[in-house]
Amino acid sequence: MKSIIFLVSVVASLFLFPSQLEVQEFQGQAVYISKTRMDLGTWGARMSEEQKKQMQSRLKNRLEKTYVLNFNKEESVFDEKEKLDAMSGATDSWGNNFAAGEQYKNVKKNELVQSQEFYGKQFLVKDKLAAIDWKLGSETKQIGKYMCFKATAIIPNTELTWYSFSWSEITNNNEESEEKPAATEGDSVTTETIEIEEIPSTKVEAWYTLQIPVGHGPAEYWGLPGLILEVSAGDTTMLCTKIVMNPKEKIEIEAPDNGKEITKVSYKETIVGKMMEMRNNRGRRRG
Repeated sequence: MKSIIFLVSVVASLFLFPSQLEVQEFQGQAVYISKTRMDLGTWGARMSEEQKKQMQSRLKNRLEKTYVLNFNKEESVFDEKEKLDAMSGATDSWGNNFAAGEQYKNVKKNELVQSQEFYGKQFLVKDKLAAIDWKLGSETKQIGKYMCFKATAIIPNTELTWYSFSWSEITNNNEESEEKPAATEGDSVTTETIEIEEIPSTKVEAWYTLQIPVGHGPAEYWGLPGLILEVSAGDTTMLCTKIVMNPKEKIEIEAPDNGKEITKVSYKETIVGKMMEMRNNRGRRRG
């Protein structure tokens, strides 16, 4: 029954909004507000409400961000609007090392090009778009003047956080290497000793509109029958607050082209290796 309702809704959308679909060549600009809930864990349990508010105020530039997505039928460019720290008047230099840079997507060619700067060195990440197995639902809701449909997916964390870093990654790598003894000649592997490793993943909920029939979306998200206007993953929600279709001034949608070319996997290995080197160097100086 749900599939029938969903099909009827899709067909209705095609008839209700023909003007958007008849436009062969068009451009658009979407503005997104990203908000992340701050999880203080056990440490937060020892803080007063006033202390929590002060902490949230200090970290506001990391927890709340504004992004712009420029797009046409096949290509898009997604980037953050740089925001000054309200308290210091300076940009968040530490956080910028592990934040997403300017991102170009070509949904027809399955192509990602992303500009990343890491401690003053420029990288140009070229790779395929994240493969997302969306499950289309029949649930709908209104976002602004657009009717949206719900879709969900389970996405490996490696596809969502390849440009970021956590100190736990170094700790986990060290623990794994210590726990696993090196294989020796003559060792045999049986089906009883093989362990299937569970891939850490994140459940994602997206809302897309057929009124803008492009496969684009913010950040790593793409591949739905219409523009993604809202997406929630983990503690972060991105919501589209403004859309301008066919602006008077033409938007240039081009891939970044400056930096050392590298894949997503190699870039992740590079920043983890550099952070491990920095930690080891600090340990030697203290010794």
